[in-house]
Amino acid sequence: MEREKTSRGQVDLLNGPIMKSLIWFAVPIFISMLFQQLYNAADTAIVGNILGEKSLAAIGAVSAVFELFLHLATGLCSGFGIVIARAYGSKDEDKLKRSVAGALMIGIGTALLISLLSIVFLKPLLQLINTPEDIIGEALSYIRIVSLFLFVTFTYNLVSGALRAIGNSVLPLIFLIFSSVLNVILDYIFIAFWGAGVQGAAVATVISQAVSAVLCIIYLFRKVPLLIPEPKHLKIDVSLIRELAGQGFAAALMSSLVSISSIILQSGINGLGTEIIAAHISGRKIFFLSAMPFIAMPIGISVFISQNRGAGNGQRILKAMKDAYLFFAAIAAVMSLILWTSAPALIRLISGSDNPLIISNGSRLLYVLGPFLFILGIINTTRHSLQGIGYKLIPVISSLIELAGKVLFVIFLIPRFGYSAVIWCEPSIWVFMAIQLLYAWYTNDYIAGLRKN
Repeated sequence: MEREKTSRGQVDLLNGPIMKSLIWFAVPIFISMLFQQLYNAADTAIVGNILGEKSLAAIGAVSAVFELFLHLATGLCSGFGIVIARAYGSKDEDKLKRSVAGALMIGIGTALLISLLSIVFLKPLLQLINTPEDIIGEALSYIRIVSLFLFVTFTYNLVSGALRAIGNSVLPLIFLIFSSVLNVILDYIFIAFWGAGVQGAAVATVISQAVSAVLCIIYLFRKVPLLIPEPKHLKIDVSLIRELAGQGFAAALMSSLVSISSIILQSGINGLGTEIIAAHISGRKIFFLSAMPFIAMPIGISVFISQNRGAGNGQRILKAMKDAYLFFAAIAAVMSLILWTSAPALIRLISGSDNPLIISNGSRLLYVLGPFLFILGIINTTRHSLQGIGYKLIPVISSLIELAGKVLFVIFLIPRFGYSAVIWCEPSIWVFMAIQLLYAWYTNDYIAGLRKN
């Protein structure tokens, strides 16, 4: 396989300045995630301003379930991307195409299975997490539409993940920008003009994701034949399927545990009342936007490390990690300052509410979470890097720490300290997770061997 650019916007992660390449690769990922959050925020803002606080709380009550579906898709596809990136780094075109074919079969099959299971288990799940009776109907109607079309989310993430695995993060961004604009337009049409309620917001999201997926697939066939399997590549390779499944489901399990822990935390929040739910979802939407650099760069580093592991460039891996930690320290300081100075205005904007309880509690969340963005960056980078060099279990252990911590907060601390315990839940747990991951990174055999050389 020739080392030539096979698609517009592709970045060479195997040669040249490390940080420059990482930034050029990560910036489109950041903008992609920003647009994803913006059109999710558009759902929230339009629902809050047009349908009111009750409908806003309905979407907020299932936000953790929505994140679970999203993290399943992104986690599984990021695991596939690790295998694809290694094949690309090792210049093995046959394995590259077989990896794409295997990822497609596993990914779509998994999405359809989850959609079928959600038909039966969504309502009991919402009841289990204490969703208030006055909003459970709206909440269920929203999340059911999202879950039934989960294969659309998987398809987009799989195709865009394959492009990123070979160093192209620009084209997925272009397609996503188009669909993001479409999502906002459809949100307003369905809700304001057609009176479709929260179901309209869900339909708009599904249509927008479908447009992104279709555009990505068309582009692959026309411009990136390197990623298009031929009939001979569709033959099941047991060892490769095992490798794809191992990386994909380990990453999906890690992401799912994070989301399950968020659902558990949401059950504690739902018991605090509709106003607190609305405050929390508004604050979380803003926090997700501010956290984008601390999620986008680790995704870029995962591809970087996977490619360089396949190519045998160990010293570039060590240098990339050092540069990333310095990058996060600087960006965290800037984002904390922004959140500290503008939290109330941002909560008012995203919620569409002047309710003092919503604004004050949403702002409190942002004041606390801001300084811990640096820790979040360390967690995400180290997790993705461990996956990139082939470690599957250690990142899952970090997610188990998060799950156990949130269970303890929901059982013992939130009933006693209320929303203050919710605010301090994640930052407290992140510290323990960072310690575990950093220890695992610096003591594993592969990295220890590189440091001796």
